[in-house]
Amino acid sequence: MALNDPLLAELADHFGIASEFWDWKGRHTQISEQTIIEVLKSLEIDASTPESRQAAVEDLRLRPWRRKLPPCVVVEQGLPIWVNVHVTAGADAQLHVCLESGETREAWQTENHADDREVDGTWIGEATFQLPSDLPLGYHRLVLRSEDVEVESSLVITPSFLGLPASMNNRRIWGYATQLYSVRSQDSWGVGDLTDLADLAVWSATQQFAGYVLVNPLHAAQPKEPLEPSPYLPTSRMYVNPLYIRPEEISEYAHLGEADRRRIQQLLDDLHTELDGVDEVRRNESWAAKEQALRIIFAAGMKPTRRMAFEDFIRREGRQLRDFATWCALYGRHGVDWRTWPEEFQRPTSPEVADFYRENHDEIRFYKWLQWIAENQLSTTQQFAKDAGMPVGIVSDLAVGVNAAGAETWMLSDVFAQGCTVGAPPDQFNQMGQDWGQPPWRPDRLADLAYAPFRQMVQGVLRHAGGLRVDHIIGLFRLWWVPKGLSAKDGTYVRYDHDALIGILALEAHRSQALVVGEDLGTVEPWVRDYLSRRGLLGTSVMWFENDEQGQPLAPEQWREYAMSSVTTHDLPPTTGYLAGDHIRLRDELGMLTESLEEELEHGRAEQQAMIDALVARGALSPEDAESRDVEKIVLAMHRMLSWTPSKVLNAALVDAVGDRRTQNQPGTIDEYPNWRVPLSSPEGEPMLLEDVFGSERANRLAAVMNGFEQLPARRLG
Repeated sequence: MALNDPLLAELADHFGIASEFWDWKGRHTQISEQTIIEVLKSLEIDASTPESRQAAVEDLRLRPWRRKLPPCVVVEQGLPIWVNVHVTAGADAQLHVCLESGETREAWQTENHADDREVDGTWIGEATFQLPSDLPLGYHRLVLRSEDVEVESSLVITPSFLGLPASMNNRRIWGYATQLYSVRSQDSWGVGDLTDLADLAVWSATQQFAGYVLVNPLHAAQPKEPLEPSPYLPTSRMYVNPLYIRPEEISEYAHLGEADRRRIQQLLDDLHTELDGVDEVRRNESWAAKEQALRIIFAAGMKPTRRMAFEDFIRREGRQLRDFATWCALYGRHGVDWRTWPEEFQRPTSPEVADFYRENHDEIRFYKWLQWIAENQLSTTQQFAKDAGMPVGIVSDLAVGVNAAGAETWMLSDVFAQGCTVGAPPDQFNQMGQDWGQPPWRPDRLADLAYAPFRQMVQGVLRHAGGLRVDHIIGLFRLWWVPKGLSAKDGTYVRYDHDALIGILALEAHRSQALVVGEDLGTVEPWVRDYLSRRGLLGTSVMWFENDEQGQPLAPEQWREYAMSSVTTHDLPPTTGYLAGDHIRLRDELGMLTESLEEELEHGRAEQQAMIDALVARGALSPEDAESRDVEKIVLAMHRMLSWTPSKVLNAALVDAVGDRRTQNQPGTIDEYPNWRVPLSSPEGEPMLLEDVFGSERANRLAAVMNGFEQLPARRLG
């Protein structure tokens, strides 16, 4: 149903704001005018009265004519490209492309019968130019000359099809998925770190014959306690959480004096004593101790060549690193939410912030140094994985958004919509919808900036990774915006230029020779999965969700080829816990069930029985093991059937490999359950260290299944 007011409808259409949608039950739902007006307000468009709507529409119609060139043109390689330019009526115009290489390619003018328009007292004409269709991949510049004026804008040529990285040699690979903070070793500081990740990758490659390790987002968190436990709610996706640094692996640690070494060892010993017997990942305590150790190492200085490398890192990162490090120092001075800071510190370009930067140079330099060290250790981790024989190595996760009070919204406040947050519409699990509290990027501002923030974010994550998993990749197509003051169910979808975002993602992955996986679970328009496949990006398939039209488990041969396929994900309980119904009992304990415990357990048993019947029918599980309900054998059977799918990339959760039953995250809770704070544990619920994982026979049995062996051979074959 169309909006009653055609002006409001035109505004909504221009900004990609949905006026209707079909919900999870297939019901048509009309979006209220109030919601659309509030979303427009967050885009700085006043649509509150008929007069303001008329003025806004007239301004939008003239916007392209006020620009000589569009701010950014993104197109697939090989497709024809036409660009409209706007110059003084009757004036000559010439357009050419300046390639990244410095070469110049000419465009030629084609027919355009658009009438001249009077814009702000000047008559403006429109001309259309066609660009060569054989332009190379990359970030180029459009250059327009008219009346002795030269104007430039961005042209991005992206891969039509990304595909698999050459390192995979078109072979299927499999790997482990884990939440890094939960995988702790004897030497780590209470939280799994990048050295632990390197060791896990080496074990996975050399002993398990895995091709990659997928980890949670490693994005930056707050610089001071309390730290946000969720890796999916970072303060910035541009930088790394220094919590994952291993102090003893920093080059300068080797040159410390005996007194400094003793101080650091005492910090570690005291931390281990404090956390002894604590069945929870304690980020705050870990970071408090680790930060002190890092400051000792920083204060000791560095050799000239190391200083050269550090200064070069600072130069390469430029203003972005300066702003991030300045925010970290301001955070320590003014508190956790920059929106409550004194007004003069609420924007990075203010004179007062510049004064603060000069007056706190050493403290800000420390935060820059943390990012340099984190980057060094990330690089080392990926190199360890590749040297151990992994074709892909580390696959990093990219969170869908950031903390509204964090560094990224301070650094790029005009790129984020003010007054709206991201969430999800009502579904069978959350019938009031979800509000994640994360501010959305403005599609119009991204285009104005030639998608530079998105490009920089992807580049940063891929700099030292062999692959990228994009959480909620549907967010590159549309996001559910919830206006402030309204409930989550009263939000609406806002569309993004997916051709531009997916194209730039593919271009960066092509340049990095990286694997890209899009998490496309949940409510997804069918054409989206087809589009991702056409562009050569993998989707995500999870066994519990792969059902046929009758609701029965989908036959393995019918699964998608271009997908990362798994039995479970970090959003679900480990398979052992799932089969035991632990997640249902937990929700009952937390008062979250809508039906009785017994009814929910019965529903769970029916779902599991359908899966077990399918495993037996396909020969993945023997009738005897099905009858005895041997949990480990059922888990192995599920992974065995997973290996019969055509999917190019298979994934096994590390928690499934060791028989862990505890879920990492219980949606709808914060502190009622220790979300994102659960350590890797044994089937008996006892925390496991990384050294315990290395000796796990259970993990060896799962790896044998993933490799198609009866049992693991002594060495990698082939």
